[in-house]
Amino acid sequence: MIRVLLVDDQPLLRSGFRALLDIETDIEVVAEGADGEEGVALARRLLPDVALIDIRMPVVDGIEATRRIAADRALSGVHVVILTNYGFDEYVFHALRAGAAGFLVKDILPEDLVHAVRVAARGDALLAPSITRKLIGRYVSRPPLVPAGTALGTLTNREREAVTLVAHGLSNDEVAGAMAISPMTAKTHVNRAMSKLHARDRAQLVVIAYESGLVTAPEA
Repeated sequence: MIRVLLVDDQPLLRSGFRALLDIETDIEVVAEGADGEEGVALARRLLPDVALIDIRMPVVDGIEATRRIAADRALSGVHVVILTNYGFDEYVFHALRAGAAGFLVKDILPEDLVHAVRVAARGDALLAPSITRKLIGRYVSRPPLVPAGTALGTLTNREREAVTLVAHGLSNDEVAGAMAISPMTAKTHVNRAMSKLHARDRAQLVVIAYESGLVTAPEA
């Protein structure tokens, strides 16, 4: 059973999302919060698999709530998905840097919401290649924020190659095909790179790859 926490200051949206998720036999909404501070407290108490968190809320916003969850080792199994009205923007990028696994626009189709929750619960990033390109093209700083040597020096050559492919938006299966290895081996390379770089998930791995200079954003 996938346990979901909803955090949004709009009761109507929370009730709508709850209604959509509760009809699924493998998903359970365990609690609702009205702001980021309440959401973090609920996450600590209930340890949900997925936390759907609005990016703009009173008291504590979604970026800070994500940062607090990501910084708490006891919450390492909580996958944050940011909810936004506006699509991808700088706020979403900062939430990804803070540790979010991805984001959803609030007018998402019901079936896409359910799919996204399942994807996040598996630990995969909710970042399509087109979104990844937009992310790196608009919001990743140049020159690199983190010197490549200090951030990536512990990676093997194969792990670096896998991270590079992930940063271009490839799935584990696509990484496996590009590297001529099995999907399990590709997953192992990605997971080891995440561990060495202290990335919570693939979304953070993408950000690290660009901010360290391993991969560079395309010129506009």
